Formats: sequence, structure tokens, C-alpha cells
Amino acid sequence: MRVTKLVGVSVVSAVLVLATTLMAGVSHAQMSADQARTLIATGDQLETIPMATWRKLLTPAQYDVLWEAGTERPFSGDLLKEKRDGVFVTSGCEIPVFSSKHKFKSGTGWPSFWDVIGEGNIILEEDYSWYGVKRIEVKSKCGEHLGHVFEDGPKPTGLRYCINSAALKFVPTP
Repeated sequence: MRVTKLVGVSVVSAVLVLATTLMAGVSHAQMSADQARTLIATGDQLETIPMATWRKLLTPAQYDVLWEAGTERPFSGDLLKEKRDGVFVTSGCEIPVFSSKHKFKSGTGWPSFWDVIGEGNIILEEDYSWYGVKRIEVKSKCGEHLGHVFEDGPKPTGLRYCINSAALKFVPTP
């Protein structure tokens, strides 16, 4: 059997956590924060983490943005002026989505990127929630709302991924 190690936790560990949870008669609705962290570390079965557990793991602002498609006020996010080299991962599922090399100053008040890393880590969906106007919503592969993408960005893509700071964590390059 092949076991993949990610951040020091194996897939086998995640399976054991789930098996222990089920044998103890605990439903997914009662998953502990530690059990969820194990799944996040492995990147597996993220869809099994219940909203009640996400509320425990995230700040109120992060939960609002990621799981209720909220938007932070412009120019209020911690990552707007982040200029160090590194990678931006999602605040909840910790999926790598943007590189600092693709970040640019758009003047909109939200961190903006002209490209993604790991295209399979992003899902784009039509969104008509803002007064019926068609926009393209940016979600992580685990379903977290990150922001929107617009076709007014710089070359070479011409795209502007307009992303909430609360939706991201910055991991600096060592």
C-alpha cells in the first residue's frame, strides 16, 4: 500500500481519524477541530468537514467570506500590501492558489493576481448575486468562496483575480 505524506500527516492517519470517529458514534456534525485539522493537513475528504467545525477553525470574517460568500471592505484586508515572496493558500482548506509573483497593485482595495497556481485548485462559476449582474466567482476546489475574476488585468493573461484577504493565508518562501 502506498502512503503519501503531506505536512507530516499520512492519508492513513486521516482514515484512522474518520474510522475512530465513526466507531465512537460521532457524526460528522460533531467532528472536532483536531480531526478537521488532520483532514486539512492531508488535503483529503475536506467536504466531510461540517460547517459547525469550520466555525470553530476560522475567524468570523474568514467564515463569512469563505462559506457565506461575504466580501470584506475594500482597503481593509491584511494581505493587500503583502509584498514578500511566497504562496497564498486558502484560509480554510489551505489549498495553494496564488503566487506572490502574480500579485499586482490594482487600486481596487483587494489583493489582485493576474494568474493562479495549480489550476485544478480553483473553480470558476457564474455568479448573478450582485443585482443580477453576471460575474465569475472564484472558489477553491473544496468550495471556499475567494472572490471574483475580471477581464481587466495586466498582460500576459489580461485577468484580475480580485480576492478577499480573509480568504487567504500567506506562506512566505523560506
